[in-house]
Amino acid sequence: MPQRDPTTERGAQAGAARPGRRARGDWQTPLELARAVLALAIDGARPAPASVVEPTCGRGAFLVAARERLPEATLVGYDLDRAHLAAARLALGPRARLRQADFFTRDWRRTLARLPEPILVTGNPPWVTSSVLGALGARNLPTKRAQGLALGRLGALTGQSDFDISEWMLLRLIEALAGRRGTLAVLCKSQVARRVLASGVEARFGARPGGLSRVDARRHFGASVDAVLFTCHFNRGPRAPEPAGEWPVRGALDASPPEAWTGLHGGALVPDTRRLRGTLHLEGASAPEWRSGLKHDCAAVMELTRGPRGWENGLGEVVDVEPSVLFPLRKGADLARPGPERAVLVPQRALGDDTARLRHAAPRAWTYLCAHRARLDARRSAIYAGRPPFAIFGVGPYAFAPWKVAVSGLHKRLLVSLLGPRGADAAPVMLDDTCYYLPFDDEAEATRARDALGSPLAADFVSARVFWDAKRPIQKSVLQRLDLEALARALDGPG
Repeated sequence: MPQRDPTTERGAQAGAARPGRRARGDWQTPLELARAVLALAIDGARPAPASVVEPTCGRGAFLVAARERLPEATLVGYDLDRAHLAAARLALGPRARLRQADFFTRDWRRTLARLPEPILVTGNPPWVTSSVLGALGARNLPTKRAQGLALGRLGALTGQSDFDISEWMLLRLIEALAGRRGTLAVLCKSQVARRVLASGVEARFGARPGGLSRVDARRHFGASVDAVLFTCHFNRGPRAPEPAGEWPVRGALDASPPEAWTGLHGGALVPDTRRLRGTLHLEGASAPEWRSGLKHDCAAVMELTRGPRGWENGLGEVVDVEPSVLFPLRKGADLARPGPERAVLVPQRALGDDTARLRHAAPRAWTYLCAHRARLDARRSAIYAGRPPFAIFGVGPYAFAPWKVAVSGLHKRLLVSLLGPRGADAAPVMLDDTCYYLPFDDEAEATRARDALGSPLAADFVSARVFWDAKRPIQKSVLQRLDLEALARALDGPG
């Protein structure tokens, strides 16, 4: 079944889609794209497939493309929608075996066992999550027991209830192909392909690397989502206990040399195994420790912007509080390009500090916070439960260090900034919780760290360990593994 993600699709067409179509992720794959997928899948399969199966075939674009390239192959398609099946029969004629079926109740292992090998399983499962399906009242969902059995790591039985339906479907198909001769070649979100690889399909099911080739989802589907053609191969017979392999990542369907090789390292999926091996000598623990910026979850009250009337909050109010609790603020976006002059109200000097001290130490700030207590008490995160009124996180002696080397967790590259004291009071700059930073008391030491982290070698270290298309690519755990002393030695060279 060709699809477009209803959560990302833009334009009038998305608004006009019927709920039933949305619930099935039902947008038809262009024949041009199906042909490109089949060309790549068949070129990578030796010998040529004797059977082609499209488990969610819609109107049959992939089967039409398969008929053009494999005139002798057995063509089999399944779909839930009768109208789509009628259109597929019209396009394919009597050569294809087309059946109405619910993917989630069909025995795919038994289905594939009846077909001549090698088998090519292809198509475009729905790009939709279980939570979207539930919100739409859709019934075509796997049972929770089946979710847990098939997904394993996703833990549908342990409370993680939302997942991409296509991930569950891919794992079902991979399990069905285990021990047979065949190839799986399907379109899916990049993150779905990565989660499938991270689940250990090589060790569990004997899947051998085919690759991930990027697909222009905006061009083909009008969807603002990162997508790939995910391909893996299977050999009939006992599975050899081989170590996890490397999966080539290509920039497009017609791109030949891989731009990276993804695979498992230490039980986790990394974006570039070869670049990672070249930076293993930098692995260790960072000193000083990387810290997260301030977390307060109430920007309208806690963050201020300099305006013509002075400091103003997000509610448009002019705010007059003591300078002792007001600090310059840089948000993640400000590290890439200068933004407006900002400040943040910091009511604590350390985690757990009693904020009642502000009654006497900063009475204007106390009055201001009390006036907005309802908003602050309404913060949803459980981390504020049992804490003093107006509590924040990411605060401690490190937050007040005069020098900081900072990066944004949201940027799509490693962009390193050096931040020093600002204003007449030489106040330390605070960062928001989209940022990570190293605190320093000494400017020269901070400058050396900034220069080392801004080097191509540091960029290679991070790029080998983060997926830049993730919502928050850079995590503290990755930064903390970069040993600054080892990095400095490597940059200084021998001697």
